[in-house]
Amino acid sequence: MTAAVALRPRRVGAPLQVVQAVQAARYAAWHDATTARCRVTDGQSIAAIDLGSNSFRLEIGRVAHGQVERVEYLKEMVRLGGGLDSEGRLSTAAMQRGWDCLARFAERVRGFDPAQVRAVATQTFREARNRAEFLVPAHRVLGFPIEVISGREEARLIYGGVAHLLPEADERRLVVDIGGRSTELVLGRGYAPRKVESYPVGSVNLSLRHFGDGRLTRAAMEAATLAAQAVLEDSLGFLAEKGWDAAYGSSGTVGAIADILGASGHGEQVVSTEGLEWLAEQVVRAGHVDRLRLDGLKDERRAVIAGGVATLRAVFALAGLETMHNARGALRHGVLYEMLDRQVATPDVRERTVQRLQQKFGADAEQAARVREVAVHLFTQLVGKRDRATQQLARKLAWAADVHEIGRAVAHDEYNRHGAYILEHSDGAGFALHQLQRLGILLLGQRGGLRKVAQWLDDTELREQLLCLRLAVLLCHARRAPGVAGLVLSRRGSGYRFAADAAWASHHPRSVVLLEEEAAHWKRVDRTFEFVIA
Repeated sequence: MTAAVALRPRRVGAPLQVVQAVQAARYAAWHDATTARCRVTDGQSIAAIDLGSNSFRLEIGRVAHGQVERVEYLKEMVRLGGGLDSEGRLSTAAMQRGWDCLARFAERVRGFDPAQVRAVATQTFREARNRAEFLVPAHRVLGFPIEVISGREEARLIYGGVAHLLPEADERRLVVDIGGRSTELVLGRGYAPRKVESYPVGSVNLSLRHFGDGRLTRAAMEAATLAAQAVLEDSLGFLAEKGWDAAYGSSGTVGAIADILGASGHGEQVVSTEGLEWLAEQVVRAGHVDRLRLDGLKDERRAVIAGGVATLRAVFALAGLETMHNARGALRHGVLYEMLDRQVATPDVRERTVQRLQQKFGADAEQAARVREVAVHLFTQLVGKRDRATQQLARKLAWAADVHEIGRAVAHDEYNRHGAYILEHSDGAGFALHQLQRLGILLLGQRGGLRKVAQWLDDTELREQLLCLRLAVLLCHARRAPGVAGLVLSRRGSGYRFAADAAWASHHPRSVVLLEEEAAHWKRVDRTFEFVIA
């Protein structure tokens, strides 16, 4: 374990606002100079450090095709927000805890270029009157500047972090982040935040104010909830619009509450009104923080969970929520994605996921491109439409083709099974779990007998995607472009007909044999696929 770093706060003679302005100017000049010569590229690691009121977090990710793949995540409960006194000054003990934590983080990011690390500080530093006394030594310990960001900037970055780790969708989203001393509310759509707000109430300051002596009473819970509502009432202006399709909770408080509710059988990774009220009752029944024992509640959260519950109750009441989903993304993820060069980013995060998987598992990109082109051509020919729904299905088929050989990284034999397993157990950014499972079914069924996927063949869309992928893999068996002139795939009732002209058949005798075998595979699962030479 890294030894503690003993640092004494340094007296700053200039007025606080002057010191902060100088620091900001120095940072801007330093950042512009270093990032101009240090560019983040594929394969490099980048790091985000979040100096929160309750905990400090370090997230290290590797850049791959405009995405960030987690390398390491460190979190320490520093409770800096609990070290603010009545005059808004950080105590020496609280600052020392922060410096010690940053010293440990510094060891991990030692050797990183300036463009590869960004550290941001939130509400406690926005409030602390003596924050410069902490930040000057902190910069020296960490080796990188620390930005104190505004509440709205924090909200914007949080939304970016949440959006990048959710399945891509056009839904309107309400994102809520309850931190130690602030709560951020964001309305947005896709990756774009529309309205961002931050309010100075959170799990730490509410717990200190209403449960500071450790007692957990019903009166204190109600008083804390009303106090949070009073602070959050300014949000009624945009919450009254009800401009969202789904609500997501980010970061520690909502995650901790979701873990407790999940462990008690009140839903996995979702917070409901019923579950939240049940939890509030359990907290009150405990009577004291020291006696609070709940499955899923970590010791580090026990002292501030009551304030977190009260804050979330206030959000539910003001927004009229019935459910909130626990999101994986958070401020640190938004910081990481903000660091990337947007000029080289692919618009759809799922495209980047597919490219990353292809590269990570060493798939033959040229063969994948051949299979993709043939599969999409056959699917378009079969469906005979070019509407948006068909285009989306063709796009998903193309993704399956792009990664159809990733299983070869495990073994050549049954690589289709290995590929399906990899997909179903991957954290595919932009994809929901069921979307990854569907791609996995296509990979599983791309070759060999069809009994292994027979239970899914009643799904017409999946069946036709699978047929086209199988035919493309078959036609590209020689690992060169087969040529599709003279091939026609069509529907025949509930079955399919694949016709090849005599000239094509004479030039592809091996493919003819494989296509006859393909017809036999479909017959064994009581499906009609007819191959003819016209």
